[in-house]
Parts: sequence; structure tokens; C-alpha cells
Amino acid sequence: MPTVDSLLAQLWQQHQNGNVKGAEAGYRELLRKVPQSANAHVYLGIALFDLRRFDEAVTCYRAALKIQPNFPIAWNNLGNALRMLNQIEAADAAFQKALDQRPQYANALKNRGTLWVWTGQIERGLQWYQEALKIVPDDVELHRNLGVIYLLQGRFEEGWQEYRWRWRMPHMPRPTMQCPLWEGQSLANKSIFVYPEQGLGDAIQFVRMIDVLRQQGARVTLGCEPRLVPLFSSLAQVENIVPLGGQLQPVDYHASLVDVTDYTWQGAHSISGEPYLNVPPNLVEFWRKQLGVIPGRRIGLCWQGNPSHHADIYRSIPLQAFRTLADVPGITFVSLQHGSGSEQIQQCDFGHRIVRLPPNLDANGAFLDTAAIMQNLDCVITIDSSAGHLAGALGVKTHLLLGKVPDWRWGLTGDRTPWYNHHHIWRQETVGDWQQPMSQLAQALRLNP
Repeated sequence: MPTVDSLLAQLWQQHQNGNVKGAEAGYRELLRKVPQSANAHVYLGIALFDLRRFDEAVTCYRAALKIQPNFPIAWNNLGNALRMLNQIEAADAAFQKALDQRPQYANALKNRGTLWVWTGQIERGLQWYQEALKIVPDDVELHRNLGVIYLLQGRFEEGWQEYRWRWRMPHMPRPTMQCPLWEGQSLANKSIFVYPEQGLGDAIQFVRMIDVLRQQGARVTLGCEPRLVPLFSSLAQVENIVPLGGQLQPVDYHASLVDVTDYTWQGAHSISGEPYLNVPPNLVEFWRKQLGVIPGRRIGLCWQGNPSHHADIYRSIPLQAFRTLADVPGITFVSLQHGSGSEQIQQCDFGHRIVRLPPNLDANGAFLDTAAIMQNLDCVITIDSSAGHLAGALGVKTHLLLGKVPDWRWGLTGDRTPWYNHHHIWRQETVGDWQQPMSQLAQALRLNP
């Protein structure tokens, strides 16, 4: 007869292998048989957390603690779930409970630091990270987090050094290469293979670094997802573009595009914010005719990022929150939203005023049609997503809405960015409150018809 622990171990393996919903069903079935298993409640809570059902996760952790009050793991997990619900003080109290019960609990210290970093109290968060480092000085995630924070603060020398720890994380494997990693060596008459790291937005932002390598005398081959090849084919500085996993000629070095940014960094002032991507003129002309019937100012809108991104809850904005902008006279929104988030058009009260584009958009290459559409818009309004990077790389006027603590590349202050000359940044002042930047942006749109 299998024990509760052995059944939980089997379900956890299923959970870890990616079948979170299957594991959830298994945890629930087990709890029907042994409702007093505090461990089973916690495992179910983890599954619900991973499914982003944070309210339900909180309920599970509280059920576990009612059965077993001295349970530091449950307190720690409760703190994390409350953090995602923006219940800051309650989350901090839960982390304190975990540390009262296990003073050397590094994960609780780390999560407590993350709590305060995301609320904008960065120095307070850093203090908890430093406490955690005393216990686990080689914790990869901690060092990576410190790197991100230092870069965000503009402490670039420390930031790049700490951020290099990201390559030790299990989800960040480097490609297997026969040539050495480039770490700033001379590139005169040398060849180098470069590739993106962390998604489409990063690929679009950092592909500009190829020009820096060319200025150093390098012959550059770019590797990227096959669907990005058509868009990146407009880059004049690339010797060759190959789909990742395709046949590659021998080269002297390899590096990620972010590595290149790291090892060539001379300060934010050295970044060129000029456009660097182009779209075939015939495609731009095709969409000019298609969009010509839309009245008023045509404004592209993107409100939802990748929901699986660890910070999506802080950067994506419910479409209904854009209602303030919809009240500005003479505007017609054009949806730049693909996939997740598109369903909100039918749910918001101004959805009938949003132009939806054909479902087969970008069929000939990622962002290709979208890029041509952007060049026929008056401006783009977007969250921190690939759409914002694309618009910036094309030189399209862009209004970027950022959460209280944004990605490191945007810094902590200012309404401009050296990355893109035509971006205007609107920053959230309070976590969870999008109405303040929306109201400011709406006023700017009214004053500049």
C-alpha cells in the first residue's frame, strides 16, 4: 500500500515534468482521501501558484497551516502567493513567520527580498538578499537577481559581473560550440557567431549590437529562430543569418547578444537609439492601403505580455484599464495583440472601437506584417513587450507604460530611454495603480492631437 509521501513524490515528478494540471488533479484526489495531510495541501498550493491561481494557492497554504502551524515551508509559500496578490504587509508577515520557525531559511530571506524589490523599496530588498547570501554564498539565483537590480540602478560594473551568474541557471544552457566563448577579445579579422538569449523582445533589442562587433572588425553570423530570419534580413551588418540549430560554418568565437552588450558596455550614453530594422517597402505600401480607411489617429495598442514570464503580473495591463485613453477624441485603436490577451477585446466596454487585424498576420515571418502596420500608425502604446522593442527598432513613435519596478534596461527614472530615440516612458508610481500613468498619457494625447 503506497504511503501519502510516496504518492506525493510521484505526483511531484509529474508536476516537475510540466503536467501541472494533471498533478493538481492528483493532489486533489489524494486530499479527498487524506484531508488532514498538510503536505498535500502545500503541494496543491504550489500547483495552483504555478497555474497563476494565487487566491486558491493562498487558501491551500492556510489550510496546511491550520493543520500544522509550525511549517516554515508553508509560511514561505504563503508569503510568495500573497506577494503576487499585492498583499505586501501580509506577505512580509508570512516570511517573518517562516524565519521565526527556521532562522537560517535562505529561500524565505530571498523571497522576502524579492517582495520589497518589487514594491519599489529596493534597498530594503537588497538587505534581505545580503542576509541570504551569508547562508548560501553561491546561490545562482541570488547573484543573478543582484545583477538585475544593480543594472536597474545603473551600477553597471557590479551589475554585469553578477548578471553573468545567469548562465549557471538550469533554464539557461549555452549552445554547444566548438569555438571559445567571446569575452571581449580582439575581433580584428575574426569571425563570431551571436545569438539571442531570452525571447523575441530581447532578440529585437540586442540585435543592434552586431553593428558594434562590425566596428571592431568582426565578421558576424547571427543565429535566431527561423521565424525571425525575414525580419532580421534587413540588418546590413550581418555576414550571414542561420536558423538556430542549422548548419554553421566554423567561426572563431561565439557569444549571446546580451554577452556582447556586457563586454562592449561603455555606458548608457554610448547606446545608439537610432532605428536599425527595415520592412520591405511593398509590404508597408500594402498595409498603408489596408489601414487607410481607418478614421482619425491610428494608434497601435499592446496590453498583454507572455503570461508565463515571471514578472508578467507587474507589466501586463488589463485592457479595460485603457478606458481613459479611449475617451480621448479622434482616436482609433488598432490591436497589436497576438494570442494571449486578445480575448479581452470582447470583454471590455470599448472593444467595438478596436480594429482587429487578420488572424493570419505575420504568416511569412515573425513581426513582418506587424512591423509594416506600425509604420502606418500615428504611434504605438504598449507595455514592456516585444511590440515595444519592435516599434523602437523601426523608429516608430511609442508610448511605453512601465510598472513601478521595470526591467533593468529602462532604469528607475526618466521619461526617455537611450535604447530608442522615439520612446516616451510613462511610469507607474504605485504598484498595481495604472490609472495614474494612463491619466498622464491621456492628457498628453489630448494636447498633441
